[in-house]
Amino acid sequence: MKKLEGKTIAILGSRKLEEMSTVIRNLGGEPHIRPAQGTVYLDQSQLKDDIYRILEHQYDWGIFTTGIGLDTLYKAACDLGEGEAFIAALKNMKIAARGYKTLNLLKKLGLTVVVRDDDGSTKGLVRMMKEYPLKGCKVALQLHGDPAPLLIEWLDEEQAHYKEILPYIHTPPEKEVMEQLLSELLGDKVDAAFFTSTPQVRHLIAYAEVKGCLDDLMQAFEGRVIALAVGKVTAQALREAGIERVIFPENERMGSAIVELGNYYHSKKDI
Repeated sequence: MKKLEGKTIAILGSRKLEEMSTVIRNLGGEPHIRPAQGTVYLDQSQLKDDIYRILEHQYDWGIFTTGIGLDTLYKAACDLGEGEAFIAALKNMKIAARGYKTLNLLKKLGLTVVVRDDDGSTKGLVRMMKEYPLKGCKVALQLHGDPAPLLIEWLDEEQAHYKEILPYIHTPPEKEVMEQLLSELLGDKVDAAFFTSTPQVRHLIAYAEVKGCLDDLMQAFEGRVIALAVGKVTAQALREAGIERVIFPENERMGSAIVELGNYYHSKKDI
């Protein structure tokens, strides 16, 4: 018997859907495409302003939270003919990084990282940065179109002056899709919900709150529905939202997450 035999998996992402669906089917499961990501677009005008602030050496620290966000900033600087100047400006800042993709890109660009997380999460980054006094420091905080309340709360406590840099902006997903997803989660029609990014967590929780059924959703995740996360960061967002039982792989890969879910069910054959 295959490890996902008889299981229905709702995929909340919008990328690599065919690839993920194939992995789920190969393990005996049935994928349901329910994109809760919304639309992602680049805010070009704001991005340009953010780059020039960095070039003008306005910051003491640069905190980078995603590899794709940093790569977007760098490529935009190159498009402006300021690629080398952008790297030079970053070299004059203390740099903190979250996630292995961010760390690898910073190294590739020849930049030295002063602080990095100890477990791939925002909480881990905050934990490692606590030995560095930031009171009065000017901080460029690169996000990925989604707020980071834990990090922002800590910067406020430290009395740092920070500017959020959001290379990508997320808009809400379609209401019809969210209504269908919520109905399936609450109606025992889905065995697992696969979250591939933190905005999907935020959108689902916000929609359940609007519909007045957040408690019911939490009960569903305590019961039949398994929350599957692509990696530690998304898993942390789920736990911060109140969902305690979260399955995720050690290495942040979509395929690895699905395999991890199969292993979970295989070890819980009575589920």
